[in-house]
Amino acid sequence: MPLQMLENFVDVLIIGAGPAGLMCGNALAAAGGIEVRIIDQRPTKVSVGHGGGLQPRTIEVLHSYGLAERLIREGNQLHMCAFYNPSPTGGIEFTTRVPDVTVPIARFPFKIALHQGAVEDAFLDSMAQHNLRVDRPVKPLAIELSRDQEQLDSLSSYPVKVTLARLDATTDADKLEVVHAKFVVGADGAHSWVRKAFGITMDGDQTDYVWGVVDMIPDTNFPDIRTRTAIHSVSGSLMTIPREDEKVRLYVQLSEDDVVDPATGRVNKSRSSPEKILEVANKALNPFYISPLSDIEWWTLYMIGQRVASRFSVEDRVFITGDACHTHSPKAAQGMNASINDTHNLVWKMVQVLRGWANPSILRTYESERRKYAQDLIDFDKQYAALFSSKPKISNGQGGVSHEEFFKAYETATGFRSGISIQYSPSVIVNAKHQCCAENIVVGQRMPPQVFVRAADARPVEIHDLLPADIRFKILIFLGSMEEESRITEISALADELSSPKGLLRKYSIDGQTSSLMFDLTTIVAGNKRNFNYLSVPPIFRPHWSKVLLDDTDITGSKGGGAYEKFGISSELVTFVIIRPDGYVGMVAPATALDDVHEHFASFLLPCH
Repeated sequence: MPLQMLENFVDVLIIGAGPAGLMCGNALAAAGGIEVRIIDQRPTKVSVGHGGGLQPRTIEVLHSYGLAERLIREGNQLHMCAFYNPSPTGGIEFTTRVPDVTVPIARFPFKIALHQGAVEDAFLDSMAQHNLRVDRPVKPLAIELSRDQEQLDSLSSYPVKVTLARLDATTDADKLEVVHAKFVVGADGAHSWVRKAFGITMDGDQTDYVWGVVDMIPDTNFPDIRTRTAIHSVSGSLMTIPREDEKVRLYVQLSEDDVVDPATGRVNKSRSSPEKILEVANKALNPFYISPLSDIEWWTLYMIGQRVASRFSVEDRVFITGDACHTHSPKAAQGMNASINDTHNLVWKMVQVLRGWANPSILRTYESERRKYAQDLIDFDKQYAALFSSKPKISNGQGGVSHEEFFKAYETATGFRSGISIQYSPSVIVNAKHQCCAENIVVGQRMPPQVFVRAADARPVEIHDLLPADIRFKILIFLGSMEEESRITEISALADELSSPKGLLRKYSIDGQTSSLMFDLTTIVAGNKRNFNYLSVPPIFRPHWSKVLLDDTDITGSKGGGAYEKFGISSELVTFVIIRPDGYVGMVAPATALDDVHEHFASFLLPCH
């Protein structure tokens, strides 16, 4: 008699517990009310090595989940980048140092160097607070997606069937399980089982560049060992990244002949060792030296592959994220960042669809937004990796890459590398029709940081602190000046319109009240902290005393002020800034275009919950 397999039903099954999967699990668990399961076939989590850096935008994203403070404390901050190039007398010499992050609107103007295991720990601890834990070691064996269109269209159905095997099962009865899911997220790495199961191809190229990576506590006389450093030498290229707990990561360019198996064309780790990698590193560092002060913590080899998946989703029910859908070199410290931001983009859309708040069509924007980003990342990586891996130019008239050429590429790409300048294209959830009414709050980009002053108590607040990743849309209402009687009349009339039965806030209300679970309102007035009475703001625009802000400086005069001018917003008009749950600006519009705001939300939200 065949064994009766255990069957379970979940809203979302996440396959893979790396950064992308854990970000997804944590965000879904924090949202609440979602049945989530996350599995991984590895018996234990990553403890050393692998991804090692967080970019400024990723720090902002993690801050929106309450995780950044811990990682800033545990990691090493990278504020400067040094450059070394060939010396006329042999070896290398210092060229220059520059800020590592040069984007003026970065809230966190630095990177964090911290091993992937520590980042995963932060997610795991946060998930545990929401009663979600990784189920391991569990391996997927089979996956089936219903072809019944009625099932695919119904949010009450579970159209994905996944057969799982518990690898540590002691009896056959405990080994196999069938999970029926509404959605499946494949976050299972570069060799993704989910991607292969649906025949999704990885399009792109494998380069000839081979690099070794070593994590260790160094003994060295190199003066910039605690600064991120890019080194071009006649013996090859080298990057040093100072990390937490006195450790340093070295990226060392290697010869393909030394480490690639000619029979397979793949890197063969047995052909190298950390000692051999450090031997090459010392040649590139001459006249300086470096050696391990204690045991090597972690090392690996890799060839640079630059590929993007042909699609990121199947029937808007199965999604692939992170390394499962894009691979590239680690030089620009994008891997873990791209993975985290993939699922940050996906989760809020999934939750709103599961709750019946949004049309399932918004799920298509995951692929349109993140695949374009991945392709841009590969295009950038091709240029950056080629420049970094090329021989340096030693003198005029010779081939090779000059410092000026490399530095120009480094500077040009700083907005992209930091994640700050990423911009999503116009779509159902990105509407730039009225960009001119707030020309410096770029629709499709993340909301820029800005300090305001709370009207009730004059306390300075950073606007990013009022944009938690809690699945709600944030609406910033720039009321402008309230000194003229005509303006107060105009604002009162707008308040009446918004709070009417057919008004925006009631139309999408979850509980029938204007203080909707869908929208989180913050009002910003062009006023003076010394004489402004926040009770003069109509009640609908001040759902709580802390939600009325002034575009003024704090009492020291050193923080805040000038936001209306900085953002290009008129203080004589009311302007809406609509921020998506992931912190990206979906629309800006003057109050005179309220019909367009209605139309924007009506294109993807479902009314009257």
